[in-house]
This record gives sequence, C-alpha cells and structure tokens, in this order.
Amino acid sequence: MKYLKIIVFLFFVFINSLVSFSQEFNCQVTIILEAKVEASTADKALIDQLKTAMYEFMNNQQWTNDKFKTEERINCQIQLQITAIPSYGQFNGSMQVQSSRPAFNSSYNTTLFNFDDTEVQIAYTGGTALILPKNGYRDNLSSILAFYGYFILGMDYDSFSLKGGTPYFTQSQQIVTNAQSSGGSGWQSGETGKGKRNRYWLVDNILHQLFEPLRECNYEYHRNGIDMLYEDKVKGRKAITDALMKLNKITATRPNSVNLLNFCQAKVVELKNLYIDADPKEKTEIVNLLKKIDPANSSKYEQILN
Repeated sequence: MKYLKIIVFLFFVFINSLVSFSQEFNCQVTIILEAKVEASTADKALIDQLKTAMYEFMNNQQWTNDKFKTEERINCQIQLQITAIPSYGQFNGSMQVQSSRPAFNSSYNTTLFNFDDTEVQIAYTGGTALILPKNGYRDNLSSILAFYGYFILGMDYDSFSLKGGTPYFTQSQQIVTNAQSSGGSGWQSGETGKGKRNRYWLVDNILHQLFEPLRECNYEYHRNGIDMLYEDKVKGRKAITDALMKLNKITATRPNSVNLLNFCQAKVVELKNLYIDADPKEKTEIVNLLKKIDPANSSKYEQILN
C-alpha cells in the first residue's frame, strides 16, 4: 500500500510537469495555393506534408526555459501563400505572420504582431522533420520560421515586462546573421526594391536604441492600458494615449519605419473601437496623434470622430 501511494504521487508529479512545460505556441498554420499556379498531384501531397511540418515545428518543441501552461500558450497564425512552384519541392510566395495575447480579466485578444513577408523562397522535399537552427544555418524554411517564432516571443514578453523580449529578439538577429550567406531573400540590409522592410530591418530596428520608445509603448500600451480596461476603461484609455505619445520620437527620427508602421497597422481597428465612445476632446487628441504617427491610415482614424 505504501509503495502504491508513492507510485501514484510520482505519476501526478510527472503529469503536472508535462502540463507546466507545455510548448509556448498555439500556432495555426494554413497554406494557400494560388489558383494560377500549376500544381501536380505530387506537389499538392507535398504541400500537405509541408503544412504538417510547419505546424509541428512551431508547436511541438521547447523555445524558452520558462514554464507555459496550456492556457498560457501564445496564439499565433502563419499563412503561407504559394505563388509559384519553380520545381518539385521549391515554393515561392509570401508569409503572413500574426500573434495576439489576451487582455487581463477579459476574453478579448489584442494583436501584438501582424507582418506580411512578401518574398519567401523555401525548399521542402518531405520525409524529415524541421529542426530549430540554434547554432547555425540549416535551410531557409526552418530559419524563417525560427526567426518569426523568436520575434513573436519578443513582442509577447515586451508586452508584459519592459524590454522583457530582448533575449528573443537577439535570437532572431542571430538567425538573420547565420542566414545572410545563404543568398535567400529577406536576410540582407540592402535588398533591391525592398527598402528597409524585410526580416533584417525588422529585428535590427527593434534592438536599436532609437526604437526604445516603441518598446516602451508596447509595454505601457498593454500593461497599463489594455490590461486595465476591464477595471477602469477611462484610465486604461488614457494610459494608451500616453503610451502612443512616445511614438512621436520615432516619427521624428525614423518616419515610415517598418516597425512603427507594423505596430500601427496591428492596432488600427482596435483603436477605432476603443475611442469610439470617448468624449470629443479625447477623440480629437488621439486622432491628431495617430494621423501624425501613421499618416497612411489617416482616413481610418478619421472615423473615430464620427
């Protein structure tokens, strides 16, 4: 009887450890094959395998040393749109990557990251699992997925603690460094026609001192603003306005930077819904601020005044 109790106790300890150390992501993966792309039966079967490999890569491994319960996993989506199949196992297209996190005491989820990687070139022949490239470059597919995995972690941790995402942004930057000699698109600082809107600049900017106001904004927007809305909407909204004010510094030094525009794009709909019932003075203040920070979406911000 004594030994039975010990066995039962150890069993529950084991089960609890599995729960405590569950993986970090709840990542949904979709692959869209454009109608114009000629794909054989073999190509379509391989795409199904590719989807499974991407899903398992994101969801079935340990990315950090922290404990994540199942309900704490980071919700994210990766959508690969295939625009060309140059040869069997070669896929060109774009990748939409999005992540969110829940607001405190609410079922509401706020978008943290929403980026469209427009030049993705990957190779996958099936039959093997993708491996996280921790110490060097393996292939473009695993490097791209690892880059965004760590970047999503960085954005998430930054939203809970000031600059808490630095270790994960640093991991993303190391992946960029390791992949630069591969010749793949998205890893270089001066790619023709891309400007400064690829993976290289996404992580180079976020770790640059000039972008510290954006990271401060990310933290204060979510911890002092979004997480406070349930308790005091007016106070939470004021904190969000104060956080967004910090972006003026980046507008003055790095207008139209990929990180600034990406942050604003993720928040357009949320801000409209958040301020729609504010008083006229508060509406005018936030609309003027947002139009200055993100002039491309001025017409959308104007709708707050209606």
